[in-house]
Amino acid sequence: MSNPRNDKWRPIVLRWIVILAFLFLGISAGYLQLVEGNEYFDRAERNVIRYITTYPPRGEVFDRNGEYLIQNRICYDLMVIPVETSKQGLDTLRLSQITGASVASLKRAFKDARATGRIASPVAKYLTAEAKLKLDEWNLQGFYTVPRTVRQYPRNIGGNLLGSLREVSREFLEHKNEDNYYIAGDYYGEQGIESAYEEELRGEKGRVRRNIYADHASTDEVEKEAVPGKNLVCTIDARLQAFAEELMEGKVGSVVAIEPSTGEILVMASSPTFDPNELVIGRDRGNNYMRLLNEPRRPLYNRAVTSSQPPGSTFKLLNGLIGLQEGVLSPHNRYTCNKGYRSGSVKMGCHEHRSPLDLDYAIATSCNAYFANVFRNILENKKYKSPKEGYEVWRNYAESFGFGTRLGVDILGERKGVVKHRDYYDKTYRRSWNALTVLSVSIGQGEIQSTSLQLANFAATIANRGYYYTPHIIKQIQGQDSIDIKYRTPHYTPVDKRHFETIIKGMWRGVNRDGTCQLAKLEGYDVCGKTGTAQNPQGDDHSTFISFAPRNNPKIAIAVYVEHGVWGATAAVPIASLIEEMYLTDTITRPWLVEHVKNLELDYYKAYDRHKKK
Repeated sequence: MSNPRNDKWRPIVLRWIVILAFLFLGISAGYLQLVEGNEYFDRAERNVIRYITTYPPRGEVFDRNGEYLIQNRICYDLMVIPVETSKQGLDTLRLSQITGASVASLKRAFKDARATGRIASPVAKYLTAEAKLKLDEWNLQGFYTVPRTVRQYPRNIGGNLLGSLREVSREFLEHKNEDNYYIAGDYYGEQGIESAYEEELRGEKGRVRRNIYADHASTDEVEKEAVPGKNLVCTIDARLQAFAEELMEGKVGSVVAIEPSTGEILVMASSPTFDPNELVIGRDRGNNYMRLLNEPRRPLYNRAVTSSQPPGSTFKLLNGLIGLQEGVLSPHNRYTCNKGYRSGSVKMGCHEHRSPLDLDYAIATSCNAYFANVFRNILENKKYKSPKEGYEVWRNYAESFGFGTRLGVDILGERKGVVKHRDYYDKTYRRSWNALTVLSVSIGQGEIQSTSLQLANFAATIANRGYYYTPHIIKQIQGQDSIDIKYRTPHYTPVDKRHFETIIKGMWRGVNRDGTCQLAKLEGYDVCGKTGTAQNPQGDDHSTFISFAPRNNPKIAIAVYVEHGVWGATAAVPIASLIEEMYLTDTITRPWLVEHVKNLELDYYKAYDRHKKK
C-alpha cells in the first residue's frame, strides 16, 4: 500500500529531474557553442581552399642550325591574398631585403592588393630561386610564390626581329584580350617573333586546387595541367645575323637575305638595333624601353619590313624584264647616253660611260638614259590606247613581283611600299599626264618606294628565273609536320624564264667584268648583282644593292639598304659581298674589307643627329 505523501512528491521530483537534465544539456551546448565553438570556428577559418594558376614555360626559339635565339629561365612572383594574412603586421623591411623590392613599392603593392580582397595579387616579381627559398622558410601566412619563365637571349642579336615580352595593360585586357586568356599581371609577346607567334609560344595555363589546413599543412589537386608553349625553329642563321649586325653598326638601314629555293629568311638585320636582354621583364625594362623609344635613330623600328624607301637603280631590272616581255625591248637594242636623257623640258642626268650601249652593258653600268627609253616604250606601246593604259599594265607587272603590296611575311608590321595607282596621277595632274610625267619611276625614283624585304624577294625572284616563295621567318613549329602551305606555294610572274637569263647576264657582268659592283666579286661563285643610288633630299644619297649567288643553283639572295650611304658601291656592295662570302664559304678572306666597312663615316646629322654636337 503506497504512502499518499510519497505519491504527492513523486511528480515534483521527476519534474525537477527533467528540468535539471535539460538545463545541463543546455549549459553544455552553450559552452560548446560559445567557448569551444570559437576554437572550431577559428580552425575552420584557417582551413583554406586556394586556386592557383600555373603558368606554362613559354616556347623557346632556335636558329636554323639548332642554336638558341630565345631561351627561358625560371623566376618567381610573390603573391598575396590579403584576407589570409596575419593580423600581427608584416616585417616589410625584411621582405624588402629578400625580394630586392623597395619598402615603398611593397607598401603600394599591399595597398592595391587589399582592394581586391580574396583575389591573389602580385607583391614582388621576377624573384630568384634563392629569394624563393628564403620566403619558403619564412612561411608567411597568406603569401605564396608562383613560378614564371622570363626570356634570355644568348646571342644578344635581333632585338627588333625577335621582339620582347611585356605585362598586359588595362587597355590590352579591354580591347585585345579576345579569347580571355590574359589576366592582370600576365605577359604577352610584343613585336617580332614573340608577337607574331604569340599563340604558339604562350602555351595553356593550368590550375591547381590547394587545400591549406589549420596546422599550415597543404595538399594540391591538379585540376588542369599547364601545357608548355611550342618551340620554334627559325630560318635565321644566327652567326650570319650577328655578322650582318656587326657590319651595319653605326649605320642606318637594313639587310635581308633569303634562300631563293625556299623563301626562308637567312638574315633580317635592322640598324640601329639593341640587345634584346635590355627589354627582358624586370625592374630595368621600363627605363631601357623609354631610352630606346626616344632615340632619334629609332632602334625599336624594324626597317627591314617597315621602312619604305626609293629602290633606286635596282628597279631598272624590273623595267628591263617588263620591256622584254612586252616586246618593246631586245637585248641588242642600243640607246645613246650623253650624260643623261633629254626630251623637251624633261632632263635626267647620268654618270659618264661608253655610248651607245646595249641592255647587257646598260645593266652593268646602270645607265639612266637607257632605262628611261625602255620605260617610255612600255607606257607608249601602240597596243595600248594611251600611256595611262600602258601604265596600268606596267603596274600589274610590278605587283606580280611583290612591289606595292604586302608579301605576307610571318612577322608583324610589314609595309607594302608605294606603287601609285593611275587614279593618283589622274587626280594630281587633272588627267593631263603621260610617260614623261612619271619618267623618274624608270630609275626607281619619284612615286615608287619599297622595303628591303621586297628588294631581297625581287633578287630571289630573278635568281629563280621568275617565281618566289613567300618570305618567312619560321621553319618549323613543334608538333607540326610542316609550315603553312602558303609558305610552300610558289608565286609566278608573267615574265618568261628566258628573259630572266638576259637580265642575269647583265647582273653577272656588273660584278665580274666592267660594272658598278665589282667589289662584290667572289672567285668561283659567279655573283650577280645590281647597285642602286637613291636620291635623298635630306643629305647624302642612299646606298643599295641587290644580289644573288651562285649564278646557277643560287643559295642566297640579298638586299642591303644603307641610308645616306653615298653610292651603291660605297656601303651596300661591300656589306652584301661579305655576308655572301660568309654564308657560301664559311669564312672571310678579306679582313681589310671588314675594317673598311666598319670605319665608314656616314653623315646622319641632318636626318637624325641635329640634337647632338657635330
